[in-house]
Amino acid sequence: MATSATTVEKDYFTDHSVLLDPYDYFETIRRHGPVYQMQSRDVVVVTGFAEALEVLRNTQDFSSWLNPDPLVKLPFDVDGDDITAQLAATPSNPMELMVSYDGERHAAARSLLNPLFTPSRLKANEEFMRAYAEKMVQDVVSAGGCELVNKVATPFVTMVIADLLGVPADDREAFRQLIDSAPPPGNMDAGEDGQSVHPLMVMAGYFTRYVSERRAQPQNDVMTEMALAKYPDGSTPDAMEVVKSAMFLFAAGQDTSAKLIGNAMRRLAEDQDLQQQIREDRKLVGPFLEEVLRVEGSTKATFRIASRGTRIGDMEIPAGKRVVVSLSAANRDPRRWEDPAEFRLGRPKIKEHLAFGRGAHTCAGAPLARAEVAVLLDRFLEHTSAITLDEARHGPAGSRTIEYEPSYIIRGLANLHIKLA
Repeated sequence: MATSATTVEKDYFTDHSVLLDPYDYFETIRRHGPVYQMQSRDVVVVTGFAEALEVLRNTQDFSSWLNPDPLVKLPFDVDGDDITAQLAATPSNPMELMVSYDGERHAAARSLLNPLFTPSRLKANEEFMRAYAEKMVQDVVSAGGCELVNKVATPFVTMVIADLLGVPADDREAFRQLIDSAPPPGNMDAGEDGQSVHPLMVMAGYFTRYVSERRAQPQNDVMTEMALAKYPDGSTPDAMEVVKSAMFLFAAGQDTSAKLIGNAMRRLAEDQDLQQQIREDRKLVGPFLEEVLRVEGSTKATFRIASRGTRIGDMEIPAGKRVVVSLSAANRDPRRWEDPAEFRLGRPKIKEHLAFGRGAHTCAGAPLARAEVAVLLDRFLEHTSAITLDEARHGPAGSRTIEYEPSYIIRGLANLHIKLA
Protein backbone atom coordinates (compact mmCIF):
# COMPACT_ATOMS: atom_id res chain seq x y z
CA MET A 1 0.00 0.00 0.00
CA ALA A 2 2.95 2.34 0.51
CA THR A 3 3.70 2.25 -3.22
CA SER A 4 0.13 3.21 -4.07
CA ALA A 5 0.18 6.16 -1.69
CA THR A 6 3.47 7.34 -3.19
CA THR A 7 2.03 7.13 -6.71
CA VAL A 8 -1.02 9.17 -5.78
CA GLU A 9 1.19 11.85 -4.23
CA LYS A 10 3.02 12.39 -7.53
CA ASP A 11 2.09 15.57 -9.35
CA TYR A 12 0.31 14.70 -12.58
CA PHE A 13 1.27 18.05 -14.11
CA THR A 14 5.02 17.98 -13.48
CA ASP A 15 6.23 14.47 -12.61
CA HIS A 16 8.04 12.81 -15.51
CA SER A 17 7.53 9.31 -14.09
CA VAL A 18 3.80 9.84 -14.58
CA LEU A 19 4.56 10.95 -18.13
CA LEU A 20 6.17 7.55 -18.84
CA ASP A 21 3.28 5.55 -17.40
CA PRO A 22 0.11 7.59 -16.84
CA TYR A 23 -1.95 4.41 -16.76
CA ASP A 24 -0.37 3.19 -13.53
CA TYR A 25 -0.97 6.64 -12.03
CA PHE A 26 -4.63 6.66 -13.07
CA GLU A 27 -5.22 3.07 -11.94
CA THR A 28 -3.82 3.90 -8.50
CA ILE A 29 -6.16 6.87 -8.29
CA ARG A 30 -9.07 4.73 -9.50
CA ARG A 31 -8.71 2.53 -6.41
CA HIS A 32 -9.94 5.53 -4.40
CA GLY A 33 -13.04 5.81 -6.59
CA PRO A 34 -13.97 7.18 -10.03
CA VAL A 35 -13.64 10.79 -8.80
CA TYR A 36 -10.53 11.71 -6.84
CA GLN A 37 -9.41 14.87 -5.04
CA MET A 38 -5.69 15.40 -5.70
CA GLN A 39 -3.65 15.73 -2.52
CA SER A 40 -1.13 18.20 -3.92
CA ARG A 41 -3.51 20.56 -5.77
CA ASP A 42 -7.06 21.84 -5.55
CA VAL A 43 -7.97 19.68 -8.55
CA VAL A 44 -10.37 16.76 -8.99
CA VAL A 45 -9.42 13.89 -11.33
CA VAL A 46 -12.18 11.91 -13.03
CA THR A 47 -11.17 8.38 -14.07
CA GLY A 48 -14.60 6.72 -14.36
CA PHE A 49 -16.19 6.34 -17.80
CA ALA A 50 -19.73 7.22 -16.67
CA GLU A 51 -18.50 10.14 -14.57
CA ALA A 52 -16.34 11.49 -17.41
CA LEU A 53 -19.32 11.29 -19.75
CA GLU A 54 -21.42 13.12 -17.16
CA VAL A 55 -18.94 16.01 -16.94
CA LEU A 56 -18.36 16.28 -20.69
CA ARG A 57 -22.10 16.50 -21.39
CA ASN A 58 -22.90 18.90 -18.55
CA THR A 59 -22.22 22.32 -20.04
CA GLN A 60 -24.48 24.05 -17.51
CA ASP A 61 -22.31 23.29 -14.50
CA PHE A 62 -18.89 22.85 -16.12
CA SER A 63 -17.04 25.38 -18.27
CA SER A 64 -14.22 24.80 -20.75
CA TRP A 65 -12.84 28.23 -19.86
CA LEU A 66 -9.43 27.03 -18.63
CA ASN A 67 -8.55 24.87 -21.67
CA PRO A 68 -5.83 24.20 -22.67
CA ASP A 69 -4.14 25.32 -19.42
CA PRO A 70 -5.86 23.77 -16.40
CA LEU A 71 -3.59 25.64 -13.99
CA VAL A 72 -4.24 29.15 -15.33
CA LYS A 73 -4.97 31.57 -12.49
CA LEU A 74 -8.50 32.85 -12.06
CA PRO A 75 -8.46 36.65 -12.39
CA PHE A 76 -11.14 36.97 -9.73
CA ASP A 77 -11.99 35.53 -6.32
CA VAL A 78 -14.65 32.85 -6.25
CA ASP A 79 -17.47 34.26 -4.16
CA GLY A 80 -20.70 32.31 -4.11
CA ASP A 81 -21.95 29.21 -5.87
CA ASP A 82 -22.16 30.47 -9.47
CA ILE A 83 -19.28 32.05 -11.41
CA THR A 84 -20.79 31.56 -14.88
CA ALA A 85 -21.05 35.28 -15.63
CA GLN A 86 -17.53 36.02 -14.39
CA LEU A 87 -16.03 33.28 -16.57
CA ALA A 88 -17.96 34.49 -19.62
CA ALA A 89 -16.74 38.05 -19.11
CA THR A 90 -13.06 37.15 -18.64
CA PRO A 91 -10.80 35.70 -21.37
CA SER A 92 -8.63 32.86 -20.09
CA ASN A 93 -5.70 34.01 -22.22
CA PRO A 94 -4.99 36.72 -24.83
CA MET A 95 -5.34 34.34 -27.79
CA GLU A 96 -8.09 32.04 -26.54
CA LEU A 97 -9.37 29.53 -29.07
CA MET A 98 -12.76 27.83 -29.29
CA VAL A 99 -11.56 24.97 -27.08
CA SER A 100 -12.10 27.38 -24.17
CA TYR A 101 -15.46 28.75 -25.37
CA ASP A 102 -18.81 27.81 -23.88
CA GLY A 103 -22.44 27.74 -24.98
CA GLU A 104 -23.63 29.84 -27.89
CA ARG A 105 -20.21 31.41 -28.35
CA HIS A 106 -18.67 27.98 -28.84
CA ALA A 107 -21.42 26.84 -31.23
CA ALA A 108 -21.04 30.02 -33.30
CA ALA A 109 -17.26 29.69 -33.52
CA ARG A 110 -17.50 26.02 -34.42
CA SER A 111 -19.90 26.83 -37.26
CA LEU A 112 -17.08 28.73 -39.01
CA LEU A 113 -15.42 25.38 -39.71
CA ASN A 114 -18.45 24.10 -41.65
CA PRO A 115 -17.03 25.02 -45.10
CA LEU A 116 -14.13 22.64 -44.41
CA PHE A 117 -16.25 19.58 -43.73
CA THR A 118 -18.58 19.44 -46.72
CA PRO A 119 -18.55 16.11 -48.63
CA SER A 120 -16.91 17.71 -51.67
CA ARG A 121 -14.19 19.40 -49.61
CA LEU A 122 -13.42 16.25 -47.65
CA LYS A 123 -13.28 14.21 -50.87
CA ALA A 124 -10.79 16.64 -52.42
CA ASN A 125 -8.73 16.63 -49.24
CA GLU A 126 -8.67 12.83 -49.11
CA GLU A 127 -7.39 12.73 -52.69
CA PHE A 128 -4.53 15.02 -51.65
CA MET A 129 -4.01 12.91 -48.52
CA ARG A 130 -3.67 9.68 -50.48
CA ALA A 131 -1.30 11.13 -53.06
CA TYR A 132 0.89 12.74 -50.41
CA ALA A 133 0.93 9.58 -48.27
CA GLU A 134 1.85 7.48 -51.28
CA LYS A 135 4.89 9.63 -52.05
CA MET A 136 6.06 9.86 -48.44
CA VAL A 137 5.76 6.13 -47.83
CA GLN A 138 7.49 5.15 -51.05
CA ASP A 139 10.39 7.43 -50.16
CA VAL A 140 10.94 5.96 -46.69
CA VAL A 141 10.39 2.38 -47.84
CA SER A 142 13.09 2.82 -50.47
CA ALA A 143 15.40 4.03 -47.69
CA GLY A 144 14.68 0.91 -45.64
CA GLY A 145 13.26 2.77 -42.66
CA CYS A 146 12.70 6.14 -41.04
CA GLU A 147 11.99 8.11 -37.90
CA LEU A 148 8.22 8.14 -38.17
CA VAL A 149 6.84 10.77 -35.78
CA ASN A 150 8.84 13.84 -36.81
CA LYS A 151 9.90 12.94 -40.35
CA VAL A 152 6.66 11.42 -41.65
CA ALA A 153 3.64 11.80 -39.35
CA THR A 154 4.09 15.46 -38.39
CA PRO A 155 4.75 16.86 -41.90
CA PHE A 156 2.02 14.60 -43.32
CA VAL A 157 -0.65 15.85 -40.91
CA THR A 158 0.54 19.46 -41.27
CA MET A 159 0.25 19.36 -45.04
CA VAL A 160 -3.14 17.63 -44.92
CA ILE A 161 -4.57 20.35 -42.66
CA ALA A 162 -2.94 23.06 -44.76
CA ASP A 163 -4.59 21.57 -47.86
CA LEU A 164 -7.96 21.32 -46.13
CA LEU A 165 -7.75 24.99 -45.16
CA GLY A 166 -6.59 26.03 -48.62
CA VAL A 167 -3.25 27.43 -47.44
CA PRO A 168 -1.40 28.62 -50.57
CA ALA A 169 1.24 26.15 -51.76
CA ASP A 170 4.01 28.76 -51.43
CA ASP A 171 3.33 29.11 -47.68
CA ARG A 172 3.01 25.45 -46.74
CA GLU A 173 6.70 24.86 -46.09
CA ALA A 174 6.71 27.82 -43.69
CA PHE A 175 3.75 26.26 -41.87
CA ARG A 176 5.60 22.96 -41.59
CA GLN A 177 8.62 24.69 -40.05
CA LEU A 178 6.41 26.58 -37.60
CA ILE A 179 4.73 23.35 -36.47
CA ASP A 180 8.12 21.65 -36.12
CA SER A 181 9.19 24.33 -33.64
CA ALA A 182 6.01 24.23 -31.55
CA PRO A 183 6.12 22.68 -28.04
CA PRO A 184 3.56 19.96 -27.30
CA PRO A 185 0.28 21.16 -25.75
CA GLY A 186 0.52 20.97 -21.96
CA ASN A 187 4.32 20.98 -22.06
CA MET A 188 5.64 19.81 -18.67
CA ASP A 189 8.98 21.46 -19.31
CA ALA A 190 7.60 24.94 -20.03
CA GLY A 191 8.33 27.66 -17.51
CA GLU A 192 5.98 30.36 -16.38
CA ASP A 193 5.90 31.85 -19.86
CA GLY A 194 7.24 28.89 -21.78
CA GLN A 195 4.40 29.05 -24.30
CA SER A 196 3.81 32.82 -24.32
CA VAL A 197 5.27 33.24 -27.81
CA HIS A 198 3.90 30.17 -29.52
CA PRO A 199 4.54 29.48 -33.22
CA LEU A 200 0.77 29.46 -33.68
CA MET A 201 0.86 33.19 -32.96
CA VAL A 202 3.13 33.59 -35.98
CA MET A 203 0.73 31.47 -38.01
CA ALA A 204 -2.05 33.89 -37.05
CA GLY A 205 -0.28 36.53 -39.12
CA TYR A 206 -0.62 34.39 -42.22
CA PHE A 207 -4.31 33.71 -41.66
CA THR A 208 -5.01 37.37 -40.90
CA ARG A 209 -3.61 38.21 -44.33
CA TYR A 210 -5.57 35.44 -46.05
CA VAL A 211 -8.88 36.48 -44.49
CA SER A 212 -8.29 40.18 -45.19
CA GLU A 213 -7.41 39.51 -48.83
CA ARG A 214 -10.38 37.18 -49.40
CA ARG A 215 -12.83 39.61 -47.86
CA ALA A 216 -11.51 42.38 -50.08
CA GLN A 217 -11.23 40.22 -53.22
CA PRO A 218 -13.14 36.93 -52.96
CA GLN A 219 -11.77 33.95 -54.87
CA ASN A 220 -13.14 30.54 -55.75
CA ASP A 221 -11.47 28.71 -52.86
CA VAL A 222 -12.18 27.34 -49.40
CA MET A 223 -10.36 30.20 -47.69
CA THR A 224 -12.86 32.62 -49.24
CA GLU A 225 -15.74 30.46 -47.98
CA MET A 226 -14.33 30.68 -44.46
CA ALA A 227 -13.60 34.41 -44.73
CA LEU A 228 -17.16 35.14 -45.87
CA ALA A 229 -18.90 32.67 -43.55
CA LYS A 230 -21.74 33.92 -41.37
CA TYR A 231 -22.73 32.91 -37.88
CA PRO A 232 -25.95 30.86 -37.56
CA ASP A 233 -27.86 34.04 -36.70
CA GLY A 234 -26.73 35.67 -39.96
CA SER A 235 -24.23 38.08 -38.42
CA THR A 236 -20.69 38.49 -39.75
CA PRO A 237 -17.90 37.32 -37.44
CA ASP A 238 -14.97 39.51 -36.63
CA ALA A 239 -12.04 38.64 -38.89
CA MET A 240 -9.98 37.52 -35.90
CA GLU A 241 -12.60 34.91 -35.01
CA VAL A 242 -12.18 33.40 -38.49
CA VAL A 243 -8.40 33.47 -38.01
CA LYS A 244 -8.72 31.76 -34.64
CA SER A 245 -10.94 29.03 -36.13
CA ALA A 246 -8.24 28.19 -38.66
CA MET A 247 -5.56 28.27 -35.97
CA PHE A 248 -7.67 26.01 -33.78
CA LEU A 249 -7.71 23.32 -36.46
CA PHE A 250 -3.90 23.30 -36.44
CA ALA A 251 -3.64 23.57 -32.65
CA ALA A 252 -6.17 20.82 -31.93
CA GLY A 253 -5.60 18.50 -34.85
CA GLN A 254 -1.96 18.55 -35.82
CA ASP A 255 -0.11 17.22 -32.79
CA THR A 256 -2.83 14.81 -31.68
CA SER A 257 -3.10 13.17 -35.12
CA ALA A 258 0.67 12.93 -35.60
CA LYS A 259 1.06 11.31 -32.19
CA LEU A 260 -1.85 8.96 -32.87
CA ILE A 261 -0.02 7.77 -36.00
CA GLY A 262 3.03 7.06 -33.84
CA ASN A 263 1.01 5.20 -31.20
CA ALA A 264 -0.72 3.09 -33.87
CA MET A 265 2.50 2.27 -35.72
CA ARG A 266 4.28 1.24 -32.55
CA ARG A 267 1.44 -1.17 -31.80
CA LEU A 268 1.74 -2.68 -35.30
CA ALA A 269 5.52 -2.90 -35.15
CA GLU A 270 5.49 -4.56 -31.71
CA ASP A 271 2.88 -7.20 -32.61
CA GLN A 272 3.83 -9.02 -35.80
CA ASP A 273 0.86 -11.42 -35.65
CA LEU A 274 -1.54 -8.49 -35.43
CA GLN A 275 0.32 -6.71 -38.21
CA GLN A 276 0.02 -9.74 -40.48
CA GLN A 277 -3.66 -10.14 -39.68
CA ILE A 278 -4.37 -6.53 -40.72
CA ARG A 279 -2.02 -6.78 -43.71
CA GLU A 280 -4.08 -9.70 -45.02
CA ASP A 281 -7.43 -8.00 -44.35
CA ARG A 282 -7.12 -4.26 -44.78
CA LYS A 283 -10.73 -3.75 -43.65
CA LEU A 284 -9.39 -4.32 -40.14
CA VAL A 285 -7.49 -1.00 -40.22
CA GLY A 286 -10.64 0.78 -38.99
CA PRO A 287 -11.36 -1.49 -35.97
CA PHE A 288 -7.62 -1.53 -35.20
CA LEU A 289 -7.53 2.26 -35.08
CA GLU A 290 -10.57 2.45 -32.80
CA GLU A 291 -8.92 0.10 -30.30
CA VAL A 292 -5.71 2.16 -30.46
CA LEU A 293 -7.80 5.24 -29.71
CA ARG A 294 -9.28 3.48 -26.69
CA VAL A 295 -6.11 1.88 -25.31
CA GLU A 296 -3.61 4.60 -26.19
CA GLY A 297 -5.33 7.62 -27.69
CA SER A 298 -3.19 10.69 -28.13
CA THR A 299 -5.22 12.94 -25.79
CA LYS A 300 -4.80 11.94 -22.15
CA ALA A 301 -7.13 14.51 -20.62
CA THR A 302 -9.32 17.51 -21.12
CA PHE A 303 -10.17 20.07 -18.46
CA ARG A 304 -13.15 21.82 -16.96
CA ILE A 305 -13.88 24.28 -14.18
CA ALA A 306 -17.10 24.12 -12.19
CA SER A 307 -19.09 27.22 -13.07
CA ARG A 308 -21.71 26.32 -10.48
CA GLY A 309 -21.82 24.15 -7.40
CA THR A 310 -22.69 20.62 -8.48
CA ARG A 311 -21.73 16.96 -8.06
CA ILE A 312 -19.69 14.41 -9.96
CA GLY A 313 -20.86 10.98 -8.92
CA ASP A 314 -20.93 11.09 -5.12
CA MET A 315 -18.52 14.02 -4.75
CA GLU A 316 -19.67 17.56 -4.04
CA ILE A 317 -18.01 20.02 -6.42
CA PRO A 318 -17.99 23.72 -5.45
CA ALA A 319 -17.94 26.53 -8.00
CA GLY A 320 -14.38 27.22 -9.12
CA LYS A 321 -13.15 23.65 -8.66
CA ARG A 322 -10.82 22.50 -11.47
CA VAL A 323 -11.48 19.12 -13.03
CA VAL A 324 -9.15 16.83 -14.98
CA VAL A 325 -11.32 14.58 -17.14
CA SER A 326 -8.98 11.70 -17.89
CA LEU A 327 -10.02 10.33 -21.25
CA SER A 328 -7.22 7.75 -21.03
CA ALA A 329 -8.47 6.45 -17.69
CA ALA A 330 -12.14 6.47 -18.73
CA ASN A 331 -11.23 4.41 -21.78
CA ARG A 332 -9.72 1.79 -19.44
CA ASP A 333 -12.49 1.77 -16.85
CA PRO A 334 -13.17 -1.90 -15.98
CA ARG A 335 -16.80 -1.03 -15.22
CA ARG A 336 -17.21 -0.21 -18.92
CA TRP A 337 -14.61 -2.36 -20.73
CA GLU A 338 -13.83 -6.03 -20.14
CA ASP A 339 -10.09 -6.57 -19.49
CA PRO A 340 -9.57 -2.89 -20.33
CA ALA A 341 -5.76 -2.93 -20.60
CA GLU A 342 -5.88 -5.74 -23.16
CA PHE A 343 -5.77 -4.82 -26.86
CA ARG A 344 -8.67 -6.57 -28.63
CA LEU A 345 -9.82 -6.22 -32.19
CA GLY A 346 -13.59 -6.31 -32.59
CA ARG A 347 -14.67 -5.05 -29.18
CA PRO A 348 -18.43 -4.41 -29.15
CA LYS A 349 -19.47 -0.76 -29.28
CA ILE A 350 -15.82 0.27 -29.59
CA LYS A 351 -16.69 3.69 -31.04
CA GLU A 352 -18.23 4.64 -27.70
CA HIS A 353 -14.70 5.37 -26.43
CA LEU A 354 -13.99 8.94 -25.32
CA ALA A 355 -10.76 9.53 -27.25
CA PHE A 356 -12.41 12.39 -29.15
CA GLY A 357 -14.37 13.65 -26.14
CA ARG A 358 -18.15 13.82 -26.07
CA GLY A 359 -20.88 16.42 -26.02
CA ALA A 360 -20.62 19.96 -27.39
CA HIS A 361 -16.82 19.79 -27.50
CA THR A 362 -16.59 16.47 -29.35
CA CYS A 363 -13.58 16.81 -31.65
CA ALA A 364 -14.78 18.46 -34.88
CA GLY A 365 -11.85 16.93 -36.75
CA ALA A 366 -12.43 13.32 -35.65
CA PRO A 367 -13.34 12.13 -39.19
CA LEU A 368 -10.23 13.86 -40.54
CA ALA A 369 -7.99 12.29 -37.88
CA ARG A 370 -9.38 8.83 -38.57
CA ALA A 371 -8.83 9.27 -42.30
CA GLU A 372 -5.26 10.57 -41.85
CA VAL A 373 -4.18 7.59 -39.75
CA ALA A 374 -6.03 5.00 -41.82
CA VAL A 375 -4.66 6.27 -45.14
CA LEU A 376 -1.06 6.43 -43.93
CA LEU A 377 -1.19 2.98 -42.29
CA ASP A 378 -2.77 1.52 -45.42
CA ARG A 379 0.06 2.87 -47.60
CA PHE A 380 2.70 1.45 -45.24
CA LEU A 381 1.03 -1.96 -45.29
CA GLU A 382 0.69 -1.82 -49.07
CA HIS A 383 4.36 -1.13 -49.73
CA THR A 384 6.01 -3.35 -47.09
CA SER A 385 6.17 -7.00 -46.09
CA ALA A 386 7.35 -6.23 -42.55
CA ILE A 387 7.43 -3.21 -40.22
CA THR A 388 9.61 -3.53 -37.13
CA LEU A 389 11.11 -1.25 -34.51
CA ASP A 390 14.73 -0.28 -35.06
CA GLU A 391 16.40 -2.08 -32.16
CA ALA A 392 19.61 -0.10 -32.63
CA ARG A 393 17.54 2.94 -31.57
CA HIS A 394 14.95 1.47 -29.21
CA GLY A 395 16.64 -1.64 -27.83
CA PRO A 396 15.43 -5.26 -27.92
CA ALA A 397 11.90 -6.48 -27.14
CA GLY A 398 11.36 -6.53 -23.39
CA SER A 399 13.91 -3.79 -22.83
CA ARG A 400 12.79 -0.92 -25.05
CA THR A 401 14.00 2.64 -24.75
CA ILE A 402 11.00 4.80 -25.59
CA GLU A 403 10.72 8.59 -25.23
CA TYR A 404 7.42 10.40 -24.79
CA GLU A 405 6.57 14.04 -25.31
CA PRO A 406 6.66 15.89 -21.96
CA SER A 407 2.97 16.79 -21.89
CA TYR A 408 0.10 16.38 -19.45
CA ILE A 409 -2.35 16.63 -22.36
CA ILE A 410 -0.78 14.59 -25.16
CA ARG A 411 0.11 10.89 -25.00
CA GLY A 412 2.61 10.53 -27.80
CA LEU A 413 6.07 9.38 -28.69
CA ALA A 414 8.86 11.92 -29.08
CA ASN A 415 10.24 9.69 -31.83
CA LEU A 416 9.74 6.24 -33.35
CA HIS A 417 12.43 4.63 -35.49
CA ILE A 418 11.12 1.83 -37.70
CA LYS A 419 12.64 -0.57 -40.21
CA LEU A 420 10.75 -1.32 -43.39
CA ALA A 421 11.11 -4.40 -45.59
